[in-house]
Amino acid sequence: MSAWIVAHLWLIPAVPLAASLVILSLSKSRRSAAGALAVIGQIVALVLAVSAFVSTLRVAGFRDVHNFTWFTFGDQALRMGFVLDPLAAAMLVMITAVALCIFIFSIGYMAGDKNFSRFFAYLSFFTAAMLGVVIANSLLLLFVCWELVGLASYLLIGFWIERPSAAAAAKKAFITTRIGDIGFFLGLLWLYHRSGTLLFYDAGRGCLDGAGLIAIGGAATSIALLIFCGAAGKSGQFPLHVWLPDAMEGPTPVSALIHAATMVAAGVFLVARVYPIFAIGAVNGVTQSLTVVVWIGVITAVMAALIACAQFDIKRILAYSTVSQLGLMMVSLGVGGVAAGIVHLIAHGFFKALLFLGAGSVIHGTHHEQDIRRMGGLRGAMPVTFLTYAIGMMALSGVPLFFAGAWTKEEILHATSRWPASSVPHYLMMLGVVLTAFYMTRQVIYVFFASRSDAAAHAHESPRVMTLPLVALAIATVLLSIILTPAWPWLHSYLLGEAAETALSQLIQPMLFVSLALVAIGIGAGVLAYRRIADVDPIARQQPAIFRFLENRMWIDELYAKTIIAFSHGAAVLSDIVDRYFWDGLVRGVGGIGQLFGATTTSFDERGINAGVDEATVTTRALGRVGSLGHSGQIQTYLGAIGLSMLALLLIYAWLT
Repeated sequence: MSAWIVAHLWLIPAVPLAASLVILSLSKSRRSAAGALAVIGQIVALVLAVSAFVSTLRVAGFRDVHNFTWFTFGDQALRMGFVLDPLAAAMLVMITAVALCIFIFSIGYMAGDKNFSRFFAYLSFFTAAMLGVVIANSLLLLFVCWELVGLASYLLIGFWIERPSAAAAAKKAFITTRIGDIGFFLGLLWLYHRSGTLLFYDAGRGCLDGAGLIAIGGAATSIALLIFCGAAGKSGQFPLHVWLPDAMEGPTPVSALIHAATMVAAGVFLVARVYPIFAIGAVNGVTQSLTVVVWIGVITAVMAALIACAQFDIKRILAYSTVSQLGLMMVSLGVGGVAAGIVHLIAHGFFKALLFLGAGSVIHGTHHEQDIRRMGGLRGAMPVTFLTYAIGMMALSGVPLFFAGAWTKEEILHATSRWPASSVPHYLMMLGVVLTAFYMTRQVIYVFFASRSDAAAHAHESPRVMTLPLVALAIATVLLSIILTPAWPWLHSYLLGEAAETALSQLIQPMLFVSLALVAIGIGAGVLAYRRIADVDPIARQQPAIFRFLENRMWIDELYAKTIIAFSHGAAVLSDIVDRYFWDGLVRGVGGIGQLFGATTTSFDERGINAGVDEATVTTRALGRVGSLGHSGQIQTYLGAIGLSMLALLLIYAWLT
């Protein structure tokens, strides 16, 4: 079974891709068929993903590959392949399961949209591209699917293209991520130059096998950092994070898919997949490239958490939360906690999808309102949404014992505490935990507990097609905690290729109390600050300058506009001026010289050479006519002329003698 599933891993992304193509061929009126095809495609992909996952449970550390030749050039063959290991299997199940919930939710959320069918075609294409990234055993195949993920995100973020803000957000996401992808592509080329292959695993000859890692050698730091550029772009890491909050312009299910299971997960997955390259030459688990990953993650996590504390758009708060959590995952990878980072990525996929879909339910129930200041008191009008959202909030905040996020964050804090290079990331991650609990408490109070505003007075619960996915994700978020506890860290051990051991004594440890204290501080501070909400945000009233700084996203977008974008605009204007007035003038000048030379040669040819030839012709013709006068055709005339000539000759002879 395992051999068959590995050889046919391509079916997992192929099924939603085929669904996407079929949906695009349908007319707009076939809405039910489009939704059904998309959901069925995800169900089939989920079944295949679960089958692949089960196949990896036979032995600890299971890994199998299926490589094939794509094409040959000369005596060289370009090979690609698929890989199935715990990392790929766990990601496949998470992506397909979360995507299925999002697809079902979308049937209700997008029911009134005129482009319902096109939406599901794009959504299926998006998941297919991400699944291709996960199963790739070649960095080139991964890069191809990586770019398809970027294309799908562009189509979905700008789905409501008639809105200028959506069109601008789509372009911003596409261009910003392309900046990182340039580095990724250069790293890919350099890696191929050094190792001679782009296959990850190939019977000991792949670039992640022993021989390949030896061949990379001293170029490892540069290659790793170039690849990390692509990961930073896709996963919204500083300084390429600016596209991710603006991606909220797309429909809410798109936001859920981007932030939970597809695009942003790709960057963290990429670093985990090629982690052996980052770790080449490590001393006590520290390398230059991993150090860069740690500090970029730290900056991103704390910066985004601070900005989230001052936002009022319900989706934008969650967007900055995603940026912050992705920074936390990068920190975990950088300090050597690869399994901890991936476990948090998987758990985050479930509860962040729950939160975004919950936000979508709130938006739907309040008639498309997104400003949390215009909500309030929704816990009674939307009880299912409130209960499921509360579970997601507690999981994201890291409330201990029954919520998946608590155990994953605790493991990351453990990993950062053991990093020999510096203890600063550990303490900043603790600050990040406090901030997360704080801004999520603030959001929940604004939306569900504050006095109901007029805009939310007629709020209603969403239909079952939207609430059932919320319930399923909430249950998954709670159940995940069972295999994440230190007492039985099954998922963590599975990713490491180790046998999980039950140890109830590990359940109670100092870090658990530290996490509990941090979450309590964050939630307590949120309740204390927002127990009474007036027209002005309490923090804005106490610290207006700081709040305005955070509300305006630290003016990073404005800084980019005044520097990088202004420089690019200036360079474009200068290039236009140089092209228009220098190069174009130079070309026109050279053309003018050519025209002048042509006119001169034409005049000389016509008035000199041609005129001389014409005159010579006329003279010759005249002479010919004169000469022709003596040719009358009469013999006596010719004899007379001969006689006269002979007489003239005799006279001349006589005179000379």
